[in-house]
Amino acid sequence: MVGDLVLSQAQTHQVATPRTAAPAPAQALEKRPRDQVQPCGTAAAAVPLRSLDGVRKAHARHIKLGLDRCPRHARPLLAACALWGWSGGMELAASIFESLVEPEAFDYNTLMRGHVGGGRGDREPAAALRLYVDMLEAGVGPDSYTFPFVLKACAQLAALQEGRQLQAHIVKLGFQHDEHVQNSLISFYGKCGEPAMARLAFDRVEAEERTTASWSALLAAYTKAELWGECLESFGAMVLDGWRPDESSMVSVLSSCAHLGAFDVGRSIHCALLRNTARLNAIMQTSLVDMYAKCGSIEKAAAVFDAMEDKNAWTKALQVFYAMVREGHAPDAAAYVGVLNACSRAGLLEDGLRCFDRMRLEHKVAPNAQHYGCMVDLMARAGRLDDARALIGSMPTGPTDTAWRSLLNACRIHGDLDLAERALEELRRLGATNAGDYVIVADMHARTKNWPAAAAFRTEAVDWGLAQSPGFSAVEVRGELHRFVSQDMSHPRTRDIYEMLHQMEWQLRFDGYKPDTSEVPLDVGEEEKRRVVAAHSQKLAMAFGLLSTPEGPPVRVVTSLRMSKECHAYSALISEIFRREIVIRDRNRLHRFRRGACTCSDYW
Repeated sequence: MVGDLVLSQAQTHQVATPRTAAPAPAQALEKRPRDQVQPCGTAAAAVPLRSLDGVRKAHARHIKLGLDRCPRHARPLLAACALWGWSGGMELAASIFESLVEPEAFDYNTLMRGHVGGGRGDREPAAALRLYVDMLEAGVGPDSYTFPFVLKACAQLAALQEGRQLQAHIVKLGFQHDEHVQNSLISFYGKCGEPAMARLAFDRVEAEERTTASWSALLAAYTKAELWGECLESFGAMVLDGWRPDESSMVSVLSSCAHLGAFDVGRSIHCALLRNTARLNAIMQTSLVDMYAKCGSIEKAAAVFDAMEDKNAWTKALQVFYAMVREGHAPDAAAYVGVLNACSRAGLLEDGLRCFDRMRLEHKVAPNAQHYGCMVDLMARAGRLDDARALIGSMPTGPTDTAWRSLLNACRIHGDLDLAERALEELRRLGATNAGDYVIVADMHARTKNWPAAAAFRTEAVDWGLAQSPGFSAVEVRGELHRFVSQDMSHPRTRDIYEMLHQMEWQLRFDGYKPDTSEVPLDVGEEEKRRVVAAHSQKLAMAFGLLSTPEGPPVRVVTSLRMSKECHAYSALISEIFRREIVIRDRNRLHRFRRGACTCSDYW
């Protein structure tokens, strides 16, 4: 039991001790004839890993060829058993793990994650704790991925004593400043019903190291302890600090509003959700119904309830997918790439997770790099950066540049500079960086006014020969594309365009518009930043489109840039004031603005 797993201080000193090889199994390499032993790099014939039986066959083949103790060949099998949720999979995973001569931290982490994974019948959090002790005794050093899994095991077992010992190990081994370990520690104390300890762990995190996940874990701790007032107070501090709450935070706050009768706060949360969330999932909608009902507004509760079917209406891709399943057709790997990508684009986190589980568990489709890339993008864009990072670390095929780049883009959205630099470093290691990767990190440093760091990253990109082409925007007028760059003065109708731009901004300012210069990565004054923002290529194209097309048809703009917050808000206001539909295709997706709202529901 857990009580027998007390972690001694001496075990932390053994981390640096070389691990002695475990006794060889019956099929030891030394006892095999030389002509039956293949080197680790020799590939065995591929066996589909779509079922537990398939993994067993592959494992038997590896034993026959002398590859079962080679990490390169054992890890995909270990990950398949540990992470895909098959009944009996963990037993085989343990057998594969035991066959490794010198398992590394990655192998221990994979097995630990399997033991604490949700929704599986053979979950054994106590086994994850035993693995951690074995890891220390073997002299294998834990890494930043290890402690979130072990702390999760402690939370599932309500093992407060062991969790506190783990906190001591975290400090002793130097992981106390890792944001993912810090957030896991806050969550652990909260799930163990210790809100004061969760708050203490939160307060020990330096202000600049806190993330949305840190605040979310704290709010969840207060909600579990039914400290509703503290939850609302912390939520207010979170917003004042400039953090954008994720859905988990919103659910915690709505629960507090329901119990406190805080109708106005709850209604404000609802408005924020409608502005910032593409789809309200069932949990969020239920929380809103509960909040409105408990605050005495039965009409609003009924309105949210009646709208639940429409709000949960899935994209066309999801409708086609489930129609295919209902008709008895088994989706293949390509079909799941399409549906997971659709979920990612629409921000359908719950649906994406459900489809990913159904793919693995029901249809026995082994996830490939594309599936993992879609899931990393989905979770990261939804603000679950810790989960996205963990998923990258557990990819059986090894991390890909697509996955790290998805995480890097999400770090820019959610302002996680440390993780962005980690993602860039991994892209460097893979030899897959491009100019845009460096620009993202440089711009993030610029927003914190760390101009030397911003300049250093841009210089490094140039030194590596990674040149970035200037961004442009183009608008179609009478079948001809007119292309603009920022501050463009080359168009034949430049004077008319800037006059139109002036009129547009004047009307917007009359309605209370103020330019958002927070994303301008220049060390210049506010007035110069406003000048740069005012003549953005997208605004120039929009002005020329309004100037040159009749009322009625949409103004269509194509841009090589990703839509900025400033341009998005500006375009929405223009569509409202000028009563024109504005269609903008940026480098990631289509935005259609009508009467002040965008079809992306501000999720892009």
